[in-house]
Amino acid sequence: MLVQSNVSLRHLNTFGLDADARYFINVQSVDELTAVLRDPEWKGTPKFILGGGSNILLTQDIDALVIHPGIKGITVLEETEETVVLAVGAGEVWHDFVMYCVDNGYGGVENLSLIPGTVGAAPMQNIGAYGVEIKSVIESVEAVDIESGEKRIFSNAECEFGYRESVFKKALKHQYVITGATFRLSKKPVLNAAYGDVQKTLQEMGAENPTIRDISEAIMQIRRSKLPDPAEIGNAGSFFKNPEIPVAQFAQLRETFPEVPGYPVDAETVKVPAGWLIERAGWKGYREGEIGVHARQALVLVNYGGGTGAQIKALSEKIQASVADKFGVRLNAEVNFI
Repeated sequence: MLVQSNVSLRHLNTFGLDADARYFINVQSVDELTAVLRDPEWKGTPKFILGGGSNILLTQDIDALVIHPGIKGITVLEETEETVVLAVGAGEVWHDFVMYCVDNGYGGVENLSLIPGTVGAAPMQNIGAYGVEIKSVIESVEAVDIESGEKRIFSNAECEFGYRESVFKKALKHQYVITGATFRLSKKPVLNAAYGDVQKTLQEMGAENPTIRDISEAIMQIRRSKLPDPAEIGNAGSFFKNPEIPVAQFAQLRETFPEVPGYPVDAETVKVPAGWLIERAGWKGYREGEIGVHARQALVLVNYGGGTGAQIKALSEKIQASVADKFGVRLNAEVNFI
């Protein structure tokens, strides 16, 4: 195993920010991971886990041993006429895994097409899009304790999934390295095309009896039309979570802003699109030097090239203050600040 020093992380974060790791290692297996975690040479060195870097904002260099889990592989563990259970390595590219499922007729993740990042990061964030969250298909998550090097299997319930949350972002933050996950997918899927954009795109495609491939293609068309490609403009997708507010607060908000959209979460809570709030607060298309807010999607903060994480963080705080002042709603970042 090769541990490198002073390694640029520009290629490992989708904002394309220039930050360095004091030490860096790419582990290719669970055994390699446990070996480095138990190595006396690195025992006292702080550890930082970095996958595809699609949901982080690097505001500084990382004075730690940065571990990049490159664990690959997709294995069929169990299969019936109805379902299939797959074990997937944390280092697999998420979208590649989705395409593998689509190609094989395994339904359940097609609505999550084109989400950047790795399989290992997906359960940490409980990634979701267009009516589907990953918690609905995950059976378990395999992880290694950073301190002891011991392996542990977390059941779906033990992952404590919430809206863009999991136990790995809360109670067990920085305590485990996710090395893989198992997914139960359907061979006779029930499609989720409830979102208006998805229905409209399927109609434009002429997909009268859509398949999971049609859903996937529709999602990709929508995402490409709304979101910038990180390879062309640095970004991390949705920067803020959609705020969930009490029904009474939403009713008051609608008295002042009758056009504000809202989607019931339950009997007591309504979800308001953060992008709508940011756009109505005047930030869509805003540019400040080499950073800004995307011209087509106000929920996306961008680095045009040469911006810094500190500048993007400062801009996000201005947006939060502006939205809170105008609407009385607090936006919380979906992106993790480092």
